[in-house]
Amino acid sequence: MTESAFIHRFEPATSAGSAPLLLLHGTGGDENDLLGLGKMISPGAALLSPRGRVLEHGMPRFFRRLAEGVFDEDDVRLRARELGDFVSEARQRYGIAAPVAVGFSNGANIAAALLLLKPDVLAGAILLRAMVPLSDPPKAELGGKPVLLLSGQADPIVPASNSARLAALLSQAGAGVTHKVLPAGHQLSQADVTLARDWIGNIAAEAA
Repeated sequence: MTESAFIHRFEPATSAGSAPLLLLHGTGGDENDLLGLGKMISPGAALLSPRGRVLEHGMPRFFRRLAEGVFDEDDVRLRARELGDFVSEARQRYGIAAPVAVGFSNGANIAAALLLLKPDVLAGAILLRAMVPLSDPPKAELGGKPVLLLSGQADPIVPASNSARLAALLSQAGAGVTHKVLPAGHQLSQADVTLARDWIGNIAAEAA
């Protein structure tokens, strides 16, 4: 087991032509949390689902935070590198293409950090209730990578200005960003599932 190894689950693809999904849970979740969501939005896709390696009061996360909405940015950078190394190793081990990240809350934030810090790791991302992960991000070149950012209009954790800033930041780095604000809070809704499924279906169709 390498230093960058994560406890994880892998489910191989059952149909060809779908990008693998990297499933990244929110605070207190684990490697099982988003498997059902992955199957709903991209039936038949390979699923790679790691458990965050940072514990906050016993709850797994992907990086440390100093307070609600205040991130330990040195830790964000360290953990994004670790996660990127894990994905590269898992791609070799399981023989999969670069995945599309599907992250919720803390998982969406580490996915956004991965896009900015290690842009080659992901083929794209679905960011559910994400925030700007770094106050001074490096200049990334995302070369048109598709990103779907779904925010909640009544989200008590993520201010609307923050999610709008993340959309602008990723767009400026060259990502093809679709940002939608839903009549929802921080929790996911059926609209998230439907929009994510349609978006990933369009990506697959364009790739074909």
